[in-house]
Amino acid sequence: MVLTEILYRFTNIPGFDQPFTEQQNFGTYMDLVLMNKTNHEGWVAINCIPTAAHTIWGSLAGKLLLTGHSVNKKIKYLILAGTVCAATGFVMDWTITPIIKKIATTSFTLATGGLCLMLLAFCYWWIDIKNHKKNLVFFYVMGMNSIFIYLFSQIVGRRWFNEYSGAITDGLMSMVHTPYSFMILISPLCVFALEWGLCYFLYRNKIFIKL
Repeated sequence: MVLTEILYRFTNIPGFDQPFTEQQNFGTYMDLVLMNKTNHEGWVAINCIPTAAHTIWGSLAGKLLLTGHSVNKKIKYLILAGTVCAATGFVMDWTITPIIKKIATTSFTLATGGLCLMLLAFCYWWIDIKNHKKNLVFFYVMGMNSIFIYLFSQIVGRRWFNEYSGAITDGLMSMVHTPYSFMILISPLCVFALEWGLCYFLYRNKIFIKL
């Protein structure tokens, strides 16, 4: 994250020297270097560098839960780490570095990572410690194949589900003059239902794809 902050602020490449302006930042410049094109929506490839922190924190949190520490200590560590990260991220957003998801600014990485750690602490306490495990199958279905469905949605799901489903649902709703604000809600819900159904098929057949 420190490396990203330095690259965006101090490289000063002509035309790409505005750290937090879309299409005029270091991330966009690197897209041109790596792929000879830019993303018209403002996403950049090198946001994988700061967001690697999320993966590392997730792994460390998982290791913490597998240790022999007491339940209270595990929850304490998660809440403390989450609070510090989230607070730092939001303070940065208010002062020096805005929260921007598309380029994964330091403030975005810290704020979202911290909130996730606190949410993990709550879920661990509510489900595993307090034993509220009933009626959670809806979440198990996708959680048991979370890596698979994430990669599927990013690689082939965009075309198989997003584009085709959107074309069908938007087309049908346009025929009955459905308000646009309602259409943009229904299409993603249909895609989510298809992805959940795929995960349910894997769940019922005990197929779990892991790393």
